[in-house]
Amino acid sequence: MATGKVRYWAAAKDAAGVAEEAFDAVTLGELMTKITAGRDDLARVMRRSSFLVDGDPVGRRAHDDVVLGEGVTVEVLPPFAGG
Repeated sequence: MATGKVRYWAAAKDAAGVAEEAFDAVTLGELMTKITAGRDDLARVMRRSSFLVDGDPVGRRAHDDVVLGEGVTVEVLPPFAGG
């Protein structure tokens, strides 16, 4: 089990109620399940979001296939409006 931190941006930060929090999870899929449990607003935002793992985009990879290393930072980037 890896430990690290998840950082929320924009609407994800509002839905989570915090800017960042610690986690322990093996995969991005497991992390998403844990952090959205009982947090319906955050779950809605997460479904539309992109993710960076230590600065690398996850892209279209299955979240259960993205293994998280020890001390990793996962960033949640909801769609941004404006320009």
